[in-house]
Amino acid sequence: MLKQRRNAAENLAKRLFATEQAVDEAICKMADLAGYMPIARTNANLSAVVGQAAISQAAETLSALVGARGQLVATHNRLAETRDQIGLQAMAMGSDDMKPPVRADKEHEKIVTLIDHAA
Repeated sequence: MLKQRRNAAENLAKRLFATEQAVDEAICKMADLAGYMPIARTNANLSAVVGQAAISQAAETLSALVGARGQLVATHNRLAETRDQIGLQAMAMGSDDMKPPVRADKEHEKIVTLIDHAA
């Protein structure tokens, strides 16, 4: 019985971590898009009023993704409570040794550096 619970918890944790990584990647991509929009406008020699609605919508989308991340963190915490309730307190789901490593490709390296310095 304990082995079945542990296997189920491990499979759930893998999915949770994959989802957390996907949401973080979506935030990075959305931030990159939103950040590039004013640059593209400037590079195209367009007035500041051009594309303002799109920039505002991108900012709202980024905000929604950040909100979704907060909900996912809350889900993570609830799952940790559930883990404890079913007797798997010793299982290190979500501890530093199970978190995926922070990775940044060259395109996102500056964003990761900014986030690291802000934290």
